[in-house]
Amino acid sequence: MTYSEENYLKVIYHLSIGNTKGITTNAIANEMDSKPSSVTDMVKKLAEKDLVIYKKYQGVSLTDKGRQHAVMIVRKHRLWEVFLVEKLDFSWDEVHDVAEQLEHIKSEKLTDKLDEFLDFPTEDPHGDPIPDREGKIAKVEKQLLSETELHQKVICVGVKDSSASFLQYLDKQQIALGSSIEIVSREHFDQSLTLKVNDRQLSVSYKIAANLFVKTV
Repeated sequence: MTYSEENYLKVIYHLSIGNTKGITTNAIANEMDSKPSSVTDMVKKLAEKDLVIYKKYQGVSLTDKGRQHAVMIVRKHRLWEVFLVEKLDFSWDEVHDVAEQLEHIKSEKLTDKLDEFLDFPTEDPHGDPIPDREGKIAKVEKQLLSETELHQKVICVGVKDSSASFLQYLDKQQIALGSSIEIVSREHFDQSLTLKVNDRQLSVSYKIAANLFVKTV
């Protein structure tokens, strides 16, 4: 497959998580920053390779073959992110773009050796689960901080938004994976929150809370 075909498969895979219906070409176009007509052309190519099922007006879904390809791309991406952070001292806001390039390396042996070298990590630097070599993904129990009740003690386990700007904001606020968080108060007007984070108190917007995954202690 070409790099472009792999990128499309990965986008369709991410959009399909928690979605039981077909993915619209418009949704794919938004993620790929492309024209819907270009998406339609690519989807038809992927359908010819038995990687997706495409029916006009019913959306796009991955075949078993397409899902397996997509999961392996995700596996490589997340393993490379771990490598960049743990072995090359990249920060978690720097690794995504580099891993986007490395994920297209075809060698399965390299991927398996990388997994072994890293001692078989189960999650990437952003808290996302890493598929194993069979494509199985461990289910992680988590919820958004914005949906958490007052005074409930939780631990940060991931981010919904992995953009560099959001991760840099979290660094400034000293919020990281493993941080202990408690919601002290919630403003009724805009749903902004006052938090206690590792014994420090700070205020965050609803948007920030809606992009942090947590689990109860």
